[in-house]
Amino acid sequence: MKRVTVFAACFLLCIAPLRAEQQEGLYWLGRVVTAAQKLNYAGTFLYRNGGIEETSRITHLFEAAGERERLEVLDGSPRELIRDNEVVKCYLPESHTLIIDKRAQRRTFPALLPASLSSLTEYYSIRKGPLGRVAEHESQIIYLEPKDDLRYGQQLWVEVNSGLLLKSSLLNERNQPIETFAFTQLQIGAAIEPEVLKSKYLAQSSKWRVQQVHAIDSRTEDAIWQFNTELPGFRKLTNLKRQTRSDGTESLHMVFSDGLAAISVFIEALPEKPELGMLSMGAINVYRRAVGKHLLVVMGETPPGALKRLGDGIEPKKK
Repeated sequence: MKRVTVFAACFLLCIAPLRAEQQEGLYWLGRVVTAAQKLNYAGTFLYRNGGIEETSRITHLFEAAGERERLEVLDGSPRELIRDNEVVKCYLPESHTLIIDKRAQRRTFPALLPASLSSLTEYYSIRKGPLGRVAEHESQIIYLEPKDDLRYGQQLWVEVNSGLLLKSSLLNERNQPIETFAFTQLQIGAAIEPEVLKSKYLAQSSKWRVQQVHAIDSRTEDAIWQFNTELPGFRKLTNLKRQTRSDGTESLHMVFSDGLAAISVFIEALPEKPELGMLSMGAINVYRRAVGKHLLVVMGETPPGALKRLGDGIEPKKK
């Protein structure tokens, strides 16, 4: 009995620092979530993904009615996103197209983390690193290290005073950055005039082609398909039928997430000459597979093996 007691005491002493380290990491991540939603900020950030490099300007306002945001891509083809809570308007001036999505799901920098962080410690080791400096702001580095090969790791730079995310790097299995967001100039907490959040294309857009992204919950379509291979930690968040093309073509869209990484599954009619197999675009991997008269597209910022494992297990349910 004495030996068991001594062993238990030693075990508790060993895991206590780990628990404290995880809790401290979660505290910093919680600050990131709150700051991205409830702070006013304006700045310029750089995005790198494989051979792609873009500079964007973002302005974010938090008020009683919620969040409003304007994001303008400054390199290459001009694009502008205007967000009012969950409604996102995307202006594409080269094609004179305005895309409106009333149920936008994708998070954008610096709001990359989910609202709920409770499940992250089951699949990621979270620890605090050294202090750093980004865009003239002192930052605390936080590491999120995956516990398996189904997800990538992350390194975050968090502004010490406000908790705002200043920089984020997605790391592959060799701990190399494959996607990076980083502010190059940033102002936190300043007053923001509502006029600044209006699109500069607003006066022109009345003559543009408007494309509505229609999305409805689809329980019946979900009943047609079965997922034979589940990925530990990834649970289904949405099950939507989307109409994104002007010709009325619809696709079933499902999103699976472990709270940090997300995988999208699209099921649509098989085109005449489908491109199948695995495709990598920097941090984004895409797996395409034909099943009968349907094309399955599984994509996300996860290792290719995770996408293939999920995609190969999707089959129509037998009647």
